[in-house]
Amino acid sequence: MANRYRTHNCSEAGRHIGRGISVAGWVNRRRDHGGLIFIDLRDRSGLLQVVFNPQVAAEAHRIATEMRPEYVVRITGEVARRPAGTENPGIPTGEVELIAREAEILNASRPMPFPMSDESGIDESVRLKYRYLDLRRPQMQQNMMLRHRVIKFIRDFLDARGFIEIETPILLKSTPEGARDYLVPSRLYPGKFYALPQSPQQLKQLLMVSGFEKYYQIARCFRDEDQRADRQPEFTQLDLEMSFVDEENVLDLMEELFTSLMAELKPEIRIVKPFPRLSYHEVIERFGTDKPDLRFGLELADVSDIVEDSEFGVFRTAIAGGGIVKGFAAPGCADYSRKQQAELVEFARARGGKGLVTMAIEGGQGGSLDDLTLDKVHSAVTRFFTIDQVREMVKRLHAGPGDLLLFAADKAEVVNTVLSQLRLEMANRLGLTDPNLMVFAFIQDHPLMEWNQEGNRWDSMHHPFTAPYDEDIPLLDTDPGRVRARHYDFVCNGYELSSGSIRIHDSRIQEKIFSLLSYSDEEIRERFGHLLEALEFGAPPHGGIAPGIDRLVMLLAGEDNIREVIAFPKTKSATDLMTNAPDAVSEDQLRELHLRLRAH
Repeated sequence: MANRYRTHNCSEAGRHIGRGISVAGWVNRRRDHGGLIFIDLRDRSGLLQVVFNPQVAAEAHRIATEMRPEYVVRITGEVARRPAGTENPGIPTGEVELIAREAEILNASRPMPFPMSDESGIDESVRLKYRYLDLRRPQMQQNMMLRHRVIKFIRDFLDARGFIEIETPILLKSTPEGARDYLVPSRLYPGKFYALPQSPQQLKQLLMVSGFEKYYQIARCFRDEDQRADRQPEFTQLDLEMSFVDEENVLDLMEELFTSLMAELKPEIRIVKPFPRLSYHEVIERFGTDKPDLRFGLELADVSDIVEDSEFGVFRTAIAGGGIVKGFAAPGCADYSRKQQAELVEFARARGGKGLVTMAIEGGQGGSLDDLTLDKVHSAVTRFFTIDQVREMVKRLHAGPGDLLLFAADKAEVVNTVLSQLRLEMANRLGLTDPNLMVFAFIQDHPLMEWNQEGNRWDSMHHPFTAPYDEDIPLLDTDPGRVRARHYDFVCNGYELSSGSIRIHDSRIQEKIFSLLSYSDEEIRERFGHLLEALEFGAPPHGGIAPGIDRLVMLLAGEDNIREVIAFPKTKSATDLMTNAPDAVSEDQLRELHLRLRAH
């Protein structure tokens, strides 16, 4: 069917030299050279230079004098090669231009609140207030198109492997998933509420009981939790579940999916194959976090056994109190000034640490440590250690001459938090975070439960539907903290992309887990009765995973905030500046829902 506004997109002009075409879009830039007027026309496909010559088309030239940036226009003319020496290699259509014969202004535009071509210096709140304009910018259009291609690739990949896409409800029952629910009051049932799904966890398990065997959906999920750069109150994940599988089947599928996706959509980015598979305890020991950035070394090492008998009271006191001393070596940083080292100490304190101990090893990189003496170790605490202790610490941290050793002493959780973030900081300073490298990895063998000291109870490390290893089931009665979960995380470049697990398919074990988590029999029946009953009707062994689409596209797009790859995101404070949500509602609406607001 003919289009009355255009015959071609801007990017197609180069294939039609000498022919007449019609294009439509936005005025990206206008340049008046006193006779000729040049317009850079922009549509979703790209830019095209249009030339208005009064000797060729006087009326079109007159209309062009009225055009301003972001006016919506339609132009008809002939495609011609640009004169020699005026080509623009920076755009795909840079060798051609459109000689305008007819022009029409379809709609004018007010002056823009920010330029379309450059976001530097633009307050993000302004961009979010005018998000519909922000999305016009080429960078945002590219991000949205990348997101589309990622989702389309995933759908095609899974369809070819026998998966069925099934939508699950948005209005659900409130169940524990690890964060606060968003609640929706029911008009028909006063005092009762739906909950927006944190994930379709129980529903996808029920679909396995239904016999679909391979399910997926691009699922919308909702969590009422504090915001950060890689988190939004509503987000999108690939939700996936399979029957008759173990961990290896799920992980192999994920590796094949992501390897194929990278080869198709981002072949310029290097990845490490096969994807490393590491244990939870290993990554906590080596990197201080369960979502390590594996693009570089700077591995942590525990030196508690070396320094527990030293004369340094800070280390001895931390170890005696049940804590640890860990550190890592920053290569080539021994020449850090006092001010630079003080900045690192403050960095540690800002993240909950008591401070930081630094030791600079004199000498150039690549030198020998055989002749290391205490006078070559520059630190305020060198006098508290023997040369043998220092040499052992240097060896444990795989350090050498010219390196700066960084140590933290405290409870293990504090030390790991401080050093894992300091490790990233030093990697950024040293240029070790290669933007053209993505290292995907699977983290396995997490604890099934963790002790909640404040609540005096066991909590699920992830969620209560995760299966324990068969050989660890007897420990549920004697030592729940030692039970390993058949759980796996999928991480990349310091971000957790997804979590998944083999699920409990035996109702007796599931009920036992609920009891260990301190649910009463009444709470179990009320919250989980439907699931326990379903597991008694021939539930198959099953497992799944749920990679986050937003974080994945953020990494592929080279952005550092998921708001850059979501069309209409919320702010850090979970507000929508464009529509002013959340907002007050009328008394009539509250009355219909049988609600009344109470002043705090």
